[in-house]
Amino acid sequence: MRKSPLIVLLLAFAMLIAACASTGDEETTTAAAAEETTTTAAAATDETTTTAAAEETTTTAVDPTADWPEEILFGFIPSEKQEKLADTVQPYMDYLTEELGITFTGIITADYNGLVVAMGAGNADLGAFGPFGYVQAQEQYPEIGVLIQSIRFGSDLYHGQWFTNDPSICEDEPVIGAYEWVDGVPTIMDPTEVPALQVGWAYNDGVLGPEVLEDGQAVAQGLVCTASLEAVKGKSIAFTSATSTSGGVFPQLQLFNLGIDIEEDLEYSYLTSHDATVAAVYNGDFDIGLSFDDARRTLRKEKTDVGQKVIVFNITDDIPNDVVAVRGGLPESLQLAIFDATKTYLGTEEGEAIFDEIYGWTDIRLARDEDFDVVREAAVKLGVADE
Repeated sequence: MRKSPLIVLLLAFAMLIAACASTGDEETTTAAAAEETTTTAAAATDETTTTAAAEETTTTAVDPTADWPEEILFGFIPSEKQEKLADTVQPYMDYLTEELGITFTGIITADYNGLVVAMGAGNADLGAFGPFGYVQAQEQYPEIGVLIQSIRFGSDLYHGQWFTNDPSICEDEPVIGAYEWVDGVPTIMDPTEVPALQVGWAYNDGVLGPEVLEDGQAVAQGLVCTASLEAVKGKSIAFTSATSTSGGVFPQLQLFNLGIDIEEDLEYSYLTSHDATVAAVYNGDFDIGLSFDDARRTLRKEKTDVGQKVIVFNITDDIPNDVVAVRGGLPESLQLAIFDATKTYLGTEEGEAIFDEIYGWTDIRLARDEDFDVVREAAVKLGVADE
């Protein structure tokens, strides 16, 4: 049967519409797919970029230890015989090595000047100095700074002490006691009332009492008496060194202020260490000696009667405690790490024992250069600032 022209026309028009609709759907689908592909690609690109940035940040992040040297040379000045001191400080060096991951090597110089020169020449990174030693080092090499100041039983001050084997210079009978400044006057006090731990005394479970050695021997408690420094005229004197604050500079300043000329009015020698001056007076080689207070403890294990035979009769003015100085250019992050590790070590049983043997430290704080102006003033007055 033939279709009418009108029906044919309507069928053609319907097919055209269907074709157009199909084309539109395909275009829409294609566009959506393209958009999805673009979005996915962009996301992938962003993720790749973010990951790469994270990896780059991790790779290039600042490492606080990156500029640390592989080895630190830590210089010490003998407060006791050099060979003994080298053995004594080794556990401390081992501790710092383990804690900080770089090698710490202890070096013992002959005297203060040797350590000053070593630090100035870059042959020592750290140096354990008495106050005048630090002042001298900083004057010669301004780039040297101060890092650690010692504390002894809560005090950041100490004294030089005068001692003798001749009780005849005493104004009164020697007694068990210790010197401390009270209202501007050197005053004999109970040994438990002064910051410096005295010979014959020890802390047992935090309680201060008489010291008994491991072999059962009791250490004689130290004697003191009152005597004028005028009594040193004509005597033989054992100073530690010309640059020792407590064993040289401050005692000689006392004599200078009294008009006593060490060249004309007495015989003297420098014995380089504090235990050496105590031993020299104990053995009768010198009449009088100088040391930090109370250096008699350095001999107590070998000579348990040192506190009875070596009698303290006067002290110097207050002196800021000894320090650890640091060479210029040592990274600040390393300096603070050394301070923190040392403070932690002092809190251990081993660290407490080691520092008691070396210098009698019980704690530390960050040091301040301005605290040593009093030492600078003393050196200028005595005329040794430029030596």
